[in-house]
Amino acid sequence: MPSPLSIRRVVLYKHGVGYFERRGKVTGSETAHLDFKARDMNDVLKSMTVLDLNGGSVSAVSYDSTKPLEQLLSEATIRIPEHGSLTALLGQVKGARVRARVGGAQVEGAIVGLESLPVVQGEASVVRPFLTLLVGASLRTFDVLELGELEFLDEAVRKDLEFYLATVMSSYKKDSKRLSILTAGEGSRELYVSYVLESPVWKTSYRILLDEGKPPLLQGWAMVDNTGDEDWVDVELSLIAGLPVSFVHDLYNPRYLRRPIVEVRSETGVAPVIPQEAHESFAEPLMETDDEGSFGSADMAPSASVMPAMAAPAPAPRMRAKGGPMIGGSGRGMRETLEQSTAVTTLTKEVGDLFEYGVDRPVTVHRNQSALVPILQRPFEGRRVLLYNRATREKNPMACIEFKNTTGLTLEGGPVTITEEETYVGEAMLDTLKPDDTRFVPYAVELSCVVSVEEDQEEGPVFRARLNRGTLVVEFFHQRRTKILARNKAKRPQVLFVEHPRTGWELKDTAAPAETTDGFWRFKRELAPGTSDTLVITERTRGHRQYYLGNLGLEEVTFFLDSRFIDPRVAQALRDVVAMREKQSSVTRELQRLNEERAQLFKDQERIRSNIDSLKSGASQRELVERFVTKLNAQEDRLESIGRELERLEEERTRLQAETNQRIESLSYEADL
Repeated sequence: MPSPLSIRRVVLYKHGVGYFERRGKVTGSETAHLDFKARDMNDVLKSMTVLDLNGGSVSAVSYDSTKPLEQLLSEATIRIPEHGSLTALLGQVKGARVRARVGGAQVEGAIVGLESLPVVQGEASVVRPFLTLLVGASLRTFDVLELGELEFLDEAVRKDLEFYLATVMSSYKKDSKRLSILTAGEGSRELYVSYVLESPVWKTSYRILLDEGKPPLLQGWAMVDNTGDEDWVDVELSLIAGLPVSFVHDLYNPRYLRRPIVEVRSETGVAPVIPQEAHESFAEPLMETDDEGSFGSADMAPSASVMPAMAAPAPAPRMRAKGGPMIGGSGRGMRETLEQSTAVTTLTKEVGDLFEYGVDRPVTVHRNQSALVPILQRPFEGRRVLLYNRATREKNPMACIEFKNTTGLTLEGGPVTITEEETYVGEAMLDTLKPDDTRFVPYAVELSCVVSVEEDQEEGPVFRARLNRGTLVVEFFHQRRTKILARNKAKRPQVLFVEHPRTGWELKDTAAPAETTDGFWRFKRELAPGTSDTLVITERTRGHRQYYLGNLGLEEVTFFLDSRFIDPRVAQALRDVVAMREKQSSVTRELQRLNEERAQLFKDQERIRSNIDSLKSGASQRELVERFVTKLNAQEDRLESIGRELERLEEERTRLQAETNQRIESLSYEADL
């Protein structure tokens, strides 16, 4: 049966859920049915609230099982095949009491069985089904095809048959699950049901109408989608801006737990639950539009996409010139016509950290359709300015609306189309704005203003020198200068804001920015008609260089002294260090010479021994051997002398190295230059 509960209220959120309220009449112990998609059952079971508003009660809420159709049908006591359903059914319910209507009479009895008997029809014999009933103490047989009505009198058989048919019926719509609300009470009563379902995110888009001499007008539209299987007819629609917590939790599928196996003299303990410990701009006020901040420019290219760096095609032809005829000759301008044709009375309120837009009139959205609903139309405080960001567009600034949210509403982010004097002039993206927030809304490239940038970088003088543990550290400033030249070719003054990246450097000899953002300094410049303006931004950051004293020469010491990195006392100590390093180098060179000599002697001795081994016996050869032996003895004496000298020199080098290191480590000096 169709549900008596119709949708009366819909609340859509920005995080992908919708809140639905239904109301309807039930009578007595009537059961109300609702159909949901299988994927929505977890959200419904998690959030559903059911109230009987007129003194009745809700006894239970039942819903379709998650078991497959074959498994559900296997649990039924009745089977009905595709063909021969009547005879198959009667053959399965032997003993069931029935009331049969045959002709004009009614007969009550218990089913004994069903059999097929031949019946003569003319010259042919036809097999027809006959039902045998036990009526009182007698058996009576009836032609099944002649039965006008057959009523089951046994409640159990009737319920089994209803369960079987309802289960088969639900299988025809495989993605649908039925939820039944069982009520108890007397008379007609109103039933209230609410729940949360996954729903498409509602979206916003805006229109800004610029009109010289008047505050700009903001019009907001909400786009809602009805992806359900039921029409929303004259529902109360609310839209919530914010991000409440929401999640999916499986409540629909049966959940089983493994129970412990308890044997004799054995118990299963339960561990105690231990909860975790809880842990505890400089912007000036905006002025309404005037001659200097008038909206629109002949040298302006509209921005046709979200990316502000992209220039759009030229704007469409104007519908009228300033002071020209009104729309359709009605005597009213576009602003007055817009205010009348889409007048909006938005019911708004704060709900904790959320903000609610309540549409003041019933809304109808048919199933699988979407709707565009007006949610606000209010003037706001704003002015036309230029915003230059080199990363966005190098040669030109963007024409922007310096938007201050004086509507009193929380504005959700979305695309905005800007119209000036009935002409499309550009598009932009509006961030989420709380009341009194201020944003720049770039909507077009300002071609009447040309910007050029020059950069140079240098190292400043050393401002501190520090000598400690053998290392001289000098500190200085890296300095970067950015020169921005803006030429205003328009015939009217313009306000230009220049965005300069904040990279961790500090400003030096530069005027304070008008505003500071997370990533930029924003400098304000006033551009007179047909003039140029130069902005110089100087930044600096600390740098340092290190010098290890053990590698210094006299030239470096002289340079340090002349640069005032060190004083004369430290300079003399460094000269002593250089002299000690020279002695150490001389000892090292002598060690190298003696090692080379010893290596050569070892090589000659190997050659002499090889020659001695190759000589044969004889008087002349004995003389040669004696000569070689004498030479070997002299070389051995020299090797012993070299060994003693090397040992002495190594000790001397070690002593000099230790004295040099000690002298270097003992030096300490610091000076601010």
